[in-house]
Amino acid sequence: MAPTNRMRELAIRHAAFAWLDQHRAAGKEIFRQDDTSGLHLAGETVRLMPTQQGIWKPSNLDAALSIRTVYRKAGLARPYDDTVGKDGFYRYKMRGDDPNHSDNRALREARRGGLPLIWWLGVEGGGYSALYPVFIRGEEAADLQFVVDIDAAPQPDVSWPSVELEIEPSYRQQLAKARLHQRPFRAAVLEAYRTSCAVCSFRHPDLLDAAHIQGDSGGGLPVVTNGLTLCKMHHAAYDRRILGITPDYEVRINDAVLQEVDGPMLRHGIQEFHEKRLMVLPERRSQRPDRLLLEERYDAFRAAG
Repeated sequence: MAPTNRMRELAIRHAAFAWLDQHRAAGKEIFRQDDTSGLHLAGETVRLMPTQQGIWKPSNLDAALSIRTVYRKAGLARPYDDTVGKDGFYRYKMRGDDPNHSDNRALREARRGGLPLIWWLGVEGGGYSALYPVFIRGEEAADLQFVVDIDAAPQPDVSWPSVELEIEPSYRQQLAKARLHQRPFRAAVLEAYRTSCAVCSFRHPDLLDAAHIQGDSGGGLPVVTNGLTLCKMHHAAYDRRILGITPDYEVRINDAVLQEVDGPMLRHGIQEFHEKRLMVLPERRSQRPDRLLLEERYDAFRAAG
């Protein structure tokens, strides 16, 4: 790829990332094809998402711009387990069984140029969340797959060690799984709760988390019924068992914390929610928190005293 073409491709990609950043900062986590079509970026008209295929290269670009993975309903096996290698990097299947298919060549061109891409991840309930920037690290022709590096992807919901650290492959594998499934999980949960904290109805998206009721380590699935939208403070209180939620969707505060005298933040931000019903729940009953999971988590809260 000529240097001038590469700079043009980079400009369009950076403009696309800025467009996504702007919409996500405003609370939009789920995107559909209509949302990402006919965009005017870096002086050109571009569509960011493919229509049918998994690999998307706009006609006015030399290299692929995005890849897509459709939503798969979670079952006994998590839908993201079979795509990460033991080295902690993801594998993305080539199109068809011909490594020289035009779509595969387009993705290969992105690798050669060191060009970042968008990974569209299917969300429960419809639409896609965007993980970006991701890079093609290599390919494994015998298995008809590309190796995808998501290390550079912004992911505020999952802690990631410094890039200067030497990460043991099995640990990288665990972290990579969490990074990839968290983005669509967050998008689905925030949409179900109308981008509001379930406890206090706080609505600033940058200060909201998609909290698991049953965590990954306990076998929790990345589905809406295993999630709650919580502001940073109430998420921390929930994880530290200062705050509990009953199977009837009522808030309880740890007895010791109820007796504390500390100031307006404790009084108004924590204590006053004791025995109050959750302020925000999904409108669709099928998306509301699983009562059995809440009961299990609430039992642990009570056992903590």
